[in-house]
Amino acid sequence: MALTREQMAQRVAQELQDGYYVNLGIGIPTLVANYVPEGIDVMLQSENGLLGMGEFPTEAELDADMINAGKQTVTARPGASIFDSAESFAMIRGGHVDLTVLGAFEVDVEGNIASWMIPGKLVKGMGGAMDLVAGAENIIALMTHASRDGESKLLPRCTLPLTGAGCIRRVLTDLAYLEIENGAFVLKERAPGVSIEEIVARTAGELVVPEHVPEMRFV
Repeated sequence: MALTREQMAQRVAQELQDGYYVNLGIGIPTLVANYVPEGIDVMLQSENGLLGMGEFPTEAELDADMINAGKQTVTARPGASIFDSAESFAMIRGGHVDLTVLGAFEVDVEGNIASWMIPGKLVKGMGGAMDLVAGAENIIALMTHASRDGESKLLPRCTLPLTGAGCIRRVLTDLAYLEIENGAFVLKERAPGVSIEEIVARTAGELVVPEHVPEMRFV
């Protein structure tokens, strides 16, 4: 079966390393905050001016003034700092974020990402995504593998306006974990119970399938 949103976030959280400064984009990426592995210390950064973002609040912890860039209420961990968005973007543009996790409408075999605009539809806008893809070398695209009508979102070439060019090297979808190498998606892991045949059928861009593709493991 395809991964749930929570399982997708949990798998991406396994890529966090001790000491990382991490920016989580709006949408599914924000859920990663709930699955930081025990025993490692990471600082989650939000471009609206929060460094040290914690898990989503319980009803007792809820503070309507404490929000992330997607206007969701969040918590602040001990040692957190709050500052203006100009300082936050200086961190991003200065290359001080170790890992960025972004949602995406499309990703292609060249590592291009489209994540901010669908012509003719009302969307929230660019936000900090263009700065994040320009300022970070380590980016994971976290997205569904296909649209609701079954159309692949992993393409030979993005069809929507780009957020960034040649910046994505890793993609985690509800079906698979893939890396982009030499103009192709390389299948590294598959979701539990998902067949390679289904992944092949739902990937429009060139897909390299190694002889052995393990299922994802969740701690």
